[in-house]
Amino acid sequence: MAAAESALIRMREKRFYLITALLFPLAILIGFGRTYYLKTFTGAPPLSSYLVHIHGAIMTMWVLLYIAQVYLVRSKQIRLHQTLGFAGIGLAVLIVVCGFFTAIAAAKNGASTPGPPDIPRMSFLIVPMFDLVTFAVLFTAAVYYRKRAANHKRLMLVIAIGFLPPALARIPLSVIQSLGPLFFFGVPTLLMIFAIVYDRLQNGKFNKVLIYSSLFLIASYPLRLLVMGTEIWLAFANWVVGFSLV
Repeated sequence: MAAAESALIRMREKRFYLITALLFPLAILIGFGRTYYLKTFTGAPPLSSYLVHIHGAIMTMWVLLYIAQVYLVRSKQIRLHQTLGFAGIGLAVLIVVCGFFTAIAAAKNGASTPGPPDIPRMSFLIVPMFDLVTFAVLFTAAVYYRKRAANHKRLMLVIAIGFLPPALARIPLSVIQSLGPLFFFGVPTLLMIFAIVYDRLQNGKFNKVLIYSSLFLIASYPLRLLVMGTEIWLAFANWVVGFSLV
């Protein structure tokens, strides 16, 4: 009986991660379709720099890698999953490096899809910078737990959710745009809470890594909003942008 129940839990868990692997790229496509993936058909303005092209390509590879990794685990191709994991480390480095310079260029020169009109570019720079910091911390933890599948896959789930705000903020619906951070930070927060509750119901206990990583990402949302207008941040942002050659 216990073995059957354990098998049922594993089946439900695999189904849950399969659903996330399908919904994650769908959300990215909906958010970035008009201004990036389908821009040829939507008449969106041209991308602001070559860095945006590179950044978009790298992030697309990350989304595809996430889908592939979930599929490989589901199909029990663990060795190939582990091999691709090393490629994921290299891709993560590219995400941080290219993301940094793309954010700096947008703050310095503007972007084809600018941030909220009521937030100065130097203030808004904290949003992508925090995205890079949280991604680096969470992915480092995922690499550390790579041999503990239960923790590793939950960290990768939180990372995927953490990539949603930029896509959600670009959904071209006025009701969504009017909500601002309440929507594009609120939805990922609710998704992480749902993941924690669902995980608890399925396994009969809380996964501490999932809780701590979710709280870390959730806490970063109001923190960046509180810090973005401070003199310390603005001085740092102006220094970084002035120092950069992009």
